[in-house]
Amino acid sequence: MCLMTHDSEDLFGDYDSILEDSSVLAKLDDAEQNERLRGAEQQPEAEDVLSDSILDGLGDEPFEDLPASQLQFQEEVQEKAKRSRLQDGDKTSTPFRGLANGEGPPRRPAAARRSVADQLKRTMLGNAAAPPAVSRTAMLKEAVVSEEINVAMQAMETVSADMPDLGPFFGLPSKVKELMFKLRGIQSLYDWQQTCLNLDCVQQRKNLIYSLPTSGGKTLVAEILILRELLCRRKDCLFILPYISLVQEKVRGLASFGLELDFMVEEYAGSKGRFPPVKRRNKTSLYIATIEKGHSLVNSLIETSRLDNLGLVVVDELHMLGDGSRGAIIEMTLTKVQYVSKTTQIIGMSATLGNIKDLQTFLRAENYTNNFRPVQLKEFVKLHDTIYEVDPKEENCFRFSRLLNFKYSSTMQKIDPDHIIALVTEVIPAHSCLLFCPTKKNCENVAAMICKYLKEDFLRHREEEKGVLLRELRDSGNGSLCPVLKVTVPYGVAYHHSGLTSEERKLVEEAYSSGVLCLLTCTSTLAAGINLPARRAYTLILRSPYVATDFLKRSQYKQMVGRAGRAGIDSVGESILILQEKDRNMVTRSCYSNLMHDDGKGLLSLVLSLIGLNLQDFLQGTLLFVQWQQLCVERSLLEAVQQCVDVLKEKELITVDSQSLRVTKLGKATYKGTLASVDLTYAEVLYKDLSKGLESLLLNSYLHLVYLVTPYDLIDQCKPNWMIFFRQFTLLSVAEQKMSAAVGVPESFVARKAAGQTVKKGVNVAAVRRMYLALVLFSLLKETDVWSVSERFQVSRGFVQTLLGSSSAFCSCVLHFTEELEEFWPFRALLAELTRRLSYCVKAELIPLMEVAGVLESRAKQLYAAGYKTLTHLANADPAALCTAIQNLYRKQANQIVASAKMLVSEKAAALQEEVDELLAPPSDLPQL
Repeated sequence: MCLMTHDSEDLFGDYDSILEDSSVLAKLDDAEQNERLRGAEQQPEAEDVLSDSILDGLGDEPFEDLPASQLQFQEEVQEKAKRSRLQDGDKTSTPFRGLANGEGPPRRPAAARRSVADQLKRTMLGNAAAPPAVSRTAMLKEAVVSEEINVAMQAMETVSADMPDLGPFFGLPSKVKELMFKLRGIQSLYDWQQTCLNLDCVQQRKNLIYSLPTSGGKTLVAEILILRELLCRRKDCLFILPYISLVQEKVRGLASFGLELDFMVEEYAGSKGRFPPVKRRNKTSLYIATIEKGHSLVNSLIETSRLDNLGLVVVDELHMLGDGSRGAIIEMTLTKVQYVSKTTQIIGMSATLGNIKDLQTFLRAENYTNNFRPVQLKEFVKLHDTIYEVDPKEENCFRFSRLLNFKYSSTMQKIDPDHIIALVTEVIPAHSCLLFCPTKKNCENVAAMICKYLKEDFLRHREEEKGVLLRELRDSGNGSLCPVLKVTVPYGVAYHHSGLTSEERKLVEEAYSSGVLCLLTCTSTLAAGINLPARRAYTLILRSPYVATDFLKRSQYKQMVGRAGRAGIDSVGESILILQEKDRNMVTRSCYSNLMHDDGKGLLSLVLSLIGLNLQDFLQGTLLFVQWQQLCVERSLLEAVQQCVDVLKEKELITVDSQSLRVTKLGKATYKGTLASVDLTYAEVLYKDLSKGLESLLLNSYLHLVYLVTPYDLIDQCKPNWMIFFRQFTLLSVAEQKMSAAVGVPESFVARKAAGQTVKKGVNVAAVRRMYLALVLFSLLKETDVWSVSERFQVSRGFVQTLLGSSSAFCSCVLHFTEELEEFWPFRALLAELTRRLSYCVKAELIPLMEVAGVLESRAKQLYAAGYKTLTHLANADPAALCTAIQNLYRKQANQIVASAKMLVSEKAAALQEEVDELLAPPSDLPQL
């Protein structure tokens, strides 16, 4: 427990001891004097005996004069003791118990606590110091002091010796609790959250996996633990989230906390993030990162021997360990953290999994599980025209609920065999509904189909607000509006998938969250990608138990159905899964290592990053090692590692020198360029492309550089339209056409393909497709209008935006790659500017505004037009004035924009100050006389 000198943080506020209360002392003195007089008359010889009559006369009056601050503190201690006795949920770690019956928490090293207690006792006894001849007054004073010490010790017993206590809110200052209410509207925590925060393993900073249904409040627990690490232990934290949109949302949400509590909030997503991060002397940092960026950040901290500064790593959606290459990256990241740093705590938030024991073994973690939801969830399945409630107690897990009550004509039955219209019209428009579909095209088709059979009453529901939404959608597309949304939005219906631009998605999400839209048809990514609709879905319908052609995983299903029910609005939420008879018994329950996914590419990347370390010891700390017998029965882990070493030698990423392995310059560049997070097979190709590019680098156009940073992993998704390809090719300058021919895509080849002729001479198909994608990006850089470019190349605007985002991230990787190879020095300055251009792809004057998390192009245009033209303009803006100046900007959004801008300015200023301090500081190795 750490006693702070600040008044606002002190356990007793401004009141150091109840013995300073003159009214208490006066009562004690008066009582003693009366007793002395009475005793002198009756029994003079018993002068030093303190009779019970004094205590009887005093009663409890002295304690009624305690200051409010101490009374409040005593109440909080009692409340904390009461909460710590909560026993809720299935868990392998329990909260502290027995404060009420005197048992106390499990014993732990208490040297620090005892020294504080001794100091506290000495101080309090000093305040109550009496003359050498101890009087009855002194005896009673000491009794009162003992009571104070007991109260303080009760508080200290709930605090771990290595986690200083700064206040009453789970060891945090009261200011944190005030901010939770001010910024989030949170007045109190759920019982399970209090129980989880008081677990033995949490107090002792052991690793923890906790599993609850979606919408149960998991993230708040993680945020409190992060704040404890930042403020109490003064250590940096890493918060890993699965999607860029979630990272940006969390950066906006925590920026205000950072400003108020004096820590940095840094975004690591897309092309954003600095490797290694700025080393701050006076502030701690919270790094909020995507899975890939989190891995790169950990690599950079290990390389600079700074991983011990990272006190806590929090991973959201930990069950994504079982999701392909991204799961492999999570596994690599956590394994490295555990191997290199023995002081970094790992907290994982996960859906309920069947093999959670494997994850516990991998992370050496305890598990806390609870089924709490703020709103009750009822799960149903639909077979034919019958609704069954899911009930594990039943033999086949289903119990009959009801028959659908909706009359279908023969035509409707053909168009809607799954009875979707019957299901959604039971709910909308009075309540809201999410309808998950297996593909993007299916989302659009289902939305349009539903609207054909909705009554005209739907058009009049919140008609004016839907008109505003349509105008905003048209403005975001520079005058263009999706024809499907044009038809569906008036009915309160829209679709949501990656084919929309980020601005369209944001507008649709906000409209759904506010109730303007009552039905969204969406893909599974919405369940994990955003938080806004989580409290808007009264009923949730899954059209099919498939995501594309893959059967739905249990974790995905739980994540989707967790969106049903609105806390504070609905008393119950419903989910309905539409099943065919053949799918009735199919279910996937477990989470497995993906280091061997795609021919072991994850293990290959891991081995490259571990050259020079004890491979055997390291690999024993992986989830793959825990599950090896289940995953690979035909060979040993040692054989798999030897195969990886052979591949790395073949690719010239490592060499064998005197029976030891060494990383080559190319290997180090691959590792530093974060290509190890993507696919090692691209490293060799990239090196050859860059080397060839140096021979005739085109500098009077961006086309050549754009081609070199077009992501390899998107090539297979590209199928060129040859007429469009030829038309765009002819618009290139002579120099640009020569450059295209130099990379293997001559005009003659494109012309023959456009004419439908057979091309006998073989060409590199990958180079052709990559050039086509490069032309899409090149057009986008010149025009900055996603709609016009998508129409020109006849691809979805969502794909254009995905291409842009992937290219900016890959450009950043290539930049780090070239920094490690001396021969590529010309690329460094060129790629730094190109990364910036690709990250925003807007007019130059809007870039500073779009650096703020959550400010997209249309919002940046509004801000610029209103006179907020720089980052400092936004950082110093009045949120109320912003709301007045910017149409349809809510106060909460304005507050977040201003807070994010302030944090960004503070981050940049701090980085510059660190450079200044480093320059002015005398070198540690300065020669001495």
